[in-house]
Amino acid sequence: MTGTLYVCATPIGNLEDITLRVLRVLKEVDLIAAEDTRHSGILLNHFEIHTPVTSYHEHNKYEKAEVLLDMLRKGKNIALITDAGTPAISDPGEVLVARCRDCGIAVSSLPGACACITALTMSGLPTRRFAFEAFLPADRKERRLVLEELKEETRTMVIYEAPHHLKKTLAELLETLGDRRVTVCRELTKMHEEGLRETLREACAAYETEEPRGEYVLVIEGKSREEIAANAAENYASLSLTEHMQKYLAQGMDRKDAMRCVAKDRGCSRREVYEGLLRE
Repeated sequence: MTGTLYVCATPIGNLEDITLRVLRVLKEVDLIAAEDTRHSGILLNHFEIHTPVTSYHEHNKYEKAEVLLDMLRKGKNIALITDAGTPAISDPGEVLVARCRDCGIAVSSLPGACACITALTMSGLPTRRFAFEAFLPADRKERRLVLEELKEETRTMVIYEAPHHLKKTLAELLETLGDRRVTVCRELTKMHEEGLRETLREACAAYETEEPRGEYVLVIEGKSREEIAANAAENYASLSLTEHMQKYLAQGMDRKDAMRCVAKDRGCSRREVYEGLLRE
């Protein structure tokens, strides 16, 4: 029989935020695969866990995944942990989990701390629908593409950021998204935890005099449907009625349905559209 890969969530700061189930599994498995063995050693020593540990990180995630797969095939059980939070979320663990699924090896996820959810639930912004972006891409072109996509995002957005990049990221978000509401979270679950509710403009101004410290999670308001409708109406207003009609006729609509869509876009009656077309 093959073994099982256990994806184990560990604390993001406060060591008390670990489940009894994770502690039990970490003691029972044959091996723990950790992102940073020295960092994880602090956690394991604190809870007196003496299970063998091996490194599994960004720079060896492909070749080491195959080594771990061989062990799982031989019946060994392995626990996967990351430096903080839930493995496979913006983390090299996603590669190992995917390979296990490809090979028919059982994967069990043991829930627990996750910075994304922790920040979202304390933000005060809508939580029913949200988009998790993790860290924005470092590549300038790809970063610009992602920011442009976020510009039209209606869901609450969650972004991770390191302190030395925070000022630049806040400025880019303000430039691209406009002045949205944001909750700037730092040092989650730790002694100096903060969750400051402000606007992007206010956040940019605050960090002109204050040096960012700690790890940050930004929870940003999505674009309102009212704003989208207003922008659409503004764009449609630049078209003549004939041009506007042509957009729908080109999609294969008949004239009656096209006229109905134009009226809806412009917030007027179909009769007004008809009379306007006659004047043009």
